Amino acid sequence: MSERVTLSLVSHTNVGKTTLARTLLGEDVGEVRDEAHVTEESTRHVLQTDAAGRELILWDTPGFGDSRRLLARLRGGEEPLRAFFAQVWDRLADRPSWCAQQAARNVRDEADCVLYQVNATELPADAGYVVEELELLSWIGRPVLVLLNQTGTPRAEGERRAEEEAWRAACRGFAVVRGVLSLDAFTRCWVQEGALLEAVAEALPPGRRPLCESLLAAWMSERRQRWSAAMRLVAAELSRAAGDREEFVESTLGAGRRRSMERLRSRLDDGLGAALDGLIELHGIGGRGEAELRTALEDYAAGSGGLSPRKLGVRGAVVSGVLGGLAADLAAGGFSLGGGMLLGALTGWIAGEGAGRVVERVRGRPLPCVEWTEALLGRLAAELVLFYLAVAHFGRGRGAWSDGGGPGFWREDVARALDARAEDLERALRAAREGTADPEPLETVLAAATREVLLGAYPGAERFL
Repeated sequence: MSERVTLSLVSHTNVGKTTLARTLLGEDVGEVRDEAHVTEESTRHVLQTDAAGRELILWDTPGFGDSRRLLARLRGGEEPLRAFFAQVWDRLADRPSWCAQQAARNVRDEADCVLYQVNATELPADAGYVVEELELLSWIGRPVLVLLNQTGTPRAEGERRAEEEAWRAACRGFAVVRGVLSLDAFTRCWVQEGALLEAVAEALPPGRRPLCESLLAAWMSERRQRWSAAMRLVAAELSRAAGDREEFVESTLGAGRRRSMERLRSRLDDGLGAALDGLIELHGIGGRGEAELRTALEDYAAGSGGLSPRKLGVRGAVVSGVLGGLAADLAAGGFSLGGGMLLGALTGWIAGEGAGRVVERVRGRPLPCVEWTEALLGRLAAELVLFYLAVAHFGRGRGAWSDGGGPGFWREDVARALDARAEDLERALRAAREGTADPEPLETVLAAATREVLLGAYPGAERFL
């Protein structure tokens, strides 16, 4: 019995197989272009290994083209000599047909399970090639999982389920189809990949399932470690911001306070950029989020004070929500400099209410200090969770990191999850403000809130989290 489980990734040509392969593997494999038959050879990749060295293999195959013609050819071409000459002639005279033959042969000769990718922007009734290709896969006889690609930005769980059900209905006449799952190469979440691997295990013959389950356990262990590391990372930045403060000496027109607030703001800017870059690196994505954030801030400073949603994406609230929508109310002993105070290198960056405050004495120090308010820190907790969601949903098919934004319901879901843990968050922030070096209480709160959001979007993900 083979000590590997093999998956063949197949589809109609130019649906996005190599893009999905890159996302699943976390590597820039193959070549991606917006044209037919870019992939001309089946390519083998190791998707996962376990402690015993057993492997989960992913084959990226050429695309199907004229599936009806290919089906007729394969049904009548099992005589070895005839099949050989047909392959040689097609390679020279009909490259698309030859590519499709390679995909079909890979499925027949290698696959334990077929990952058949379809374009979810098409209605099942409009994708006539799907029926022909499922007939071809039925003729070969390997179990098939249908993957919906190009589903767009993350959506509410009910919308995704309705789309999957429409495709299930279209596939009900094919006994080889064992499941239909959404898995967009651009905006999937890693827990969806886990659901796919579980579906693979269920689709295999009983004797092959223990091997697949061992590989799935190894996959889950690695992803859980990454999940824990991500939660530690965002909790550490929130803990740092909560304990951050700047002493100042009173001066004419509050210049000392302003300079201290600028330094506090600058460290928050650096900390947010470093946290985002840490998440990007942790998830194996190229690019730097800090540079993108700074570019957006420079555009803000040079422009009319507006922020570009296109450039800021889901992180826009870090500036326009966390800081742009709040302000420094530098109040000491009842004396306030006012909500209109403009602080920081970016004019008007902090222009609202409640972002910073002055504390006259902190642990006996003689000089007053500025620090972030609880309101700002609570909002920052939400933004750090949104950072994580954006990175965790980033498919490698998109190339290097660029924040395309996130769905509006993420912000609402995160707010609800943190509101439900408001007392725990307040205690953890208070401990961080008082100087504890342990961010674990904040990590516990942020992880629980993030878990709730992910389970709301992916109800079957509990076992992964």
